[in-house]
Parts: sequence; structure tokens; C-alpha cells
Amino acid sequence: MMDNINVQNLTVSETPHIRSSHKTSSIMLEVFLALCPAAMAGIYFFGFRALIMIVVSIASSLLAETLYNKIAKKKNTISDCSALLTGILIAMNVSVVMPFWAVALSAAFAIIVVKQLFGGLGGNFMNPALCARAFLMASFLGKMTSFAQPMYSGLLAADAVTSATPLAIMKEGSTKGLSLLDMFIGKTGGCIGETSAVLLILGGIYLIARKIIKPHLPLTYIAVVAICSYFLGGFSVEYALMQILSGGLMLGAFFMATDYVTSPMTEKGMVIAGIICGLLTVAIRHYGGYPEGVSYAILMMNAATPLIDRLVKVKRFGEVSSWKKKEAVR
Repeated sequence: MMDNINVQNLTVSETPHIRSSHKTSSIMLEVFLALCPAAMAGIYFFGFRALIMIVVSIASSLLAETLYNKIAKKKNTISDCSALLTGILIAMNVSVVMPFWAVALSAAFAIIVVKQLFGGLGGNFMNPALCARAFLMASFLGKMTSFAQPMYSGLLAADAVTSATPLAIMKEGSTKGLSLLDMFIGKTGGCIGETSAVLLILGGIYLIARKIIKPHLPLTYIAVVAICSYFLGGFSVEYALMQILSGGLMLGAFFMATDYVTSPMTEKGMVIAGIICGLLTVAIRHYGGYPEGVSYAILMMNAATPLIDRLVKVKRFGEVSSWKKKEAVR
């Protein structure tokens, strides 16, 4: 019977034997497409300069990836579309008033230092786009905390009219002048891609429906922020809604905390990661000196991911616990 089997048709590999129609490039492209509506909203609200920012960031990411692979004499990996996704995420995480050259520099930092020097895609232990944001926060704090007022950015002079973000206003202990509807549709000050909550939510739903991401981490993350904000805000539902609709929570929860490489592998681990992100975000927002805490919360969760995976490691079939082994020896 075995003689009739064509061994050339057999694939021998280590477990787990997972087969999926999703490839790396297709996953990256689907996440990119899910981000496009929110990116277009950013262009609408902040003007043509936002479009240039997105193009510069993507082009810089692709160029950095190409040049590094060429210098390191490696195969060019831009076809996996990870640099494309990193580029648009960086642009969506910055203010429209940022200098273009600074965004290009942060893209090169994300691709070369955070990703490639750790072995390329799959080797990085932190999200490259969020590390780029942290790099900009450390290097260009003034520009990163200055935001153009929506609908008044103009073609290139986006810094003509500045506006405080909803989180900055709430940090001062007030909600005066804030509108839940404006936060929901995106007509507020903030980074290019984080203002339109409704489009980010729709993008997240699309990724969940397509089974690109699982809902455990983002929903836990948002729920923890909402619950904690409800209690810290004087049992105010409106305040809790403002906290989850403002800042980078939706962008971070659906598009960056769920990164395959830097987030836990198991569903239980994802829930734990969501709780960690939620608690850290609320702690930074309410007790820290900076009104936003999403990026730093996710980066700290990234660093804790190996530990989370060890704590919730799935028991292998037939595995015997250490105490049972000791009992058997006795």
C-alpha cells in the first residue's frame, strides 16, 4: 500500500500543521485597506498636507526597507507589504504640522532599527510604527503635541490654526466645548488618523469579519478603558464615551495592539494583554503628565508578551505536569 504513494506529494513539517488562505502580504494589504477610510477622513479634515504626509511616510518606509536589504545583501522584502503598512500607520500617528523630513526619519528608524536589525518581520519585539511615534515624541515633542484645527489646515500651512485635543481638554478637568458627535466622526484636533472613531471601528469590524484579527484584545482593551474612565470620571457615561472615542484608542486597539508579531498568541493571552493595555492607558491619561497613553501602553504590553505567552501556554497533547512526574518517580 505504501508503495503506491507518491512521496513527492507529501510535505513533511513540524507541528502545528496549520493551513490558511491568508498570506503575509494579503494580511498586510487587508489591514492597509481597512485603514484607508480613516486615512481619507484625515485628509478631508486636515487638508492636502495630510495626504503629502502619508505619501512621504509610506515612500520613506519602502525606501528604507529596500536600501537596508540592498546594503545587507538580502532579498528585498517590500513584497510582503509590511513596510507599506508601517508607513501609513506612522503617518496616522503624527500631527499634520510635523516636518516631512522628521516623519521620513522616523520611518527609517522604524524599518531599520526596530524591525530589520532584530531580524526582519517576525523578529521585532515591539510595534515599529509605535516605536517611531515614541522616537518622534522624544525628539520633536513640541511638534508632536501641536495639532491643527480640522477644516482649517490649508494646503501646506497646517500650523496656521492650532487646536487642543479632547484629551488635553479633559486633562484640565473640563469637558466644556467637547462634542461626542464630533469625536465620533473625527472633527476634532489630533493626529491624522486617530480622529475619526467611526471609520476606525468599521475598519476593525472588517478585520474581525475577515478573520484577520480576533476581537478578544481590542474589545477587552476598549472595555477596560471605558469601565475605569466611568469610575474615575465621577460615574459619568458621557465622560467614559469621550475617553474611548478620543485620542488613539480605536487606532491602537484595532490596528496596532493586534499586531501578530508583538501580541500574545492565545485568546486568554489576548484578554490579559487587553487588560494590561487598558489599565496602563487609563493610568497614564489620568495620573501621568501626558494626556495620551495608548502608544506607551501598547509598547509596554509588547515587552510583556513573551511572559504572557509563557503564563498561558497551551498544554501539549499528552504532556505530563512536573508534579505528576515527581509522583511517578516516587
